[in-house]
Amino acid sequence: MSDLPVPLPTTLPDSRVPDPREAPPLRWGVIGPGGIARAFADGLHTHTRSRVVAVGSRSLDRAEAFAREVGGATAYGSYAELVADPQVDAVYVASPHSEHREHALLAVAAGHHVLVEKAFTRTAAEAQEVVDAARAADVTCMEAMWTRYLPQSDVIRQLVADGVLGELETVLADHGQWFAEDRSFRLFAPELAGGSLLDLGIYPVSFACGVLGMPQRVTAVGTTAFTGVEAQASMILSDFAAAPRAHAVLTTTLAAKTPTIASISGSLARVELDGDFYQPGRVRLVSRSGEVVEGPEPVVHGHRGLCYEAAYLARLVAEGRRESELLPLDETVAIMGLLDEARRQIGVPL
Repeated sequence: MSDLPVPLPTTLPDSRVPDPREAPPLRWGVIGPGGIARAFADGLHTHTRSRVVAVGSRSLDRAEAFAREVGGATAYGSYAELVADPQVDAVYVASPHSEHREHALLAVAAGHHVLVEKAFTRTAAEAQEVVDAARAADVTCMEAMWTRYLPQSDVIRQLVADGVLGELETVLADHGQWFAEDRSFRLFAPELAGGSLLDLGIYPVSFACGVLGMPQRVTAVGTTAFTGVEAQASMILSDFAAAPRAHAVLTTTLAAKTPTIASISGSLARVELDGDFYQPGRVRLVSRSGEVVEGPEPVVHGHRGLCYEAAYLARLVAEGRRESELLPLDETVAIMGLLDEARRQIGVPL
């Protein structure tokens, strides 16, 4: 390959992600009225034609408070009542990771399409159980890895596919947040499937796999928190079929606020995403010689970007498709397998 600098394109590709408002409307039921469910409802009501029409919780008081907040939703004091509501088209599972399998299976058994928060389940075996049930029931099922559906991700897919970056060499991504050591907090609670990997580390892992495909090898080291869950984990993914020379170097921690940035470096250029890389943001393309081309500011900001995954699922349902082309269910299961192996190497029980 030539050592001469390779000129960058003068502009980045336009995102092909449709306006979420153009997606067909769906009536959503929410399982688990916590913070991420509130962000989901906000994005849904602000940027799509879909609406949350029902919410279920083990606490009727919590469900009623959420229903008042979002407006116009029916509150239920049990998940069984929620999935039995005939006005619900699709269910958003936003409970702790430890409950995802149970609640997804409940929704699927009731005949609902289902969007399951990341991480999809606790283990690959649980993920496969949900996938098999959704396929048998002929309902649409999708992991709520919202980053895959953002406009910036489509721009990156085009740059990689068009060879603008050259041969892919290195993907870097981190996600670290600081949390006070509190035994009752879900990320420190083993019984709630706590730990850094399922909640934070899933972002860098899914990002790398979205760019490079699935690796044949994962090498992980880490440290555990006072409750035995993994507090910090560092991973190297390698032996990718489509990018045999590439490495993905990924880190996550519960004990420090890291930059939470990501980059994809190739032989000709690299892509950079500022923190927090998993939210709507700008794409920056940098050549070997330091030239920079930067994309536009996002139209949707912050956690309202959850609207894109909801709109994507609504289009799948309207078209009679049962899983995402951007994150197929088999890939969701395989990524859970990577996390299983990383935790095994760190010494954390599954």
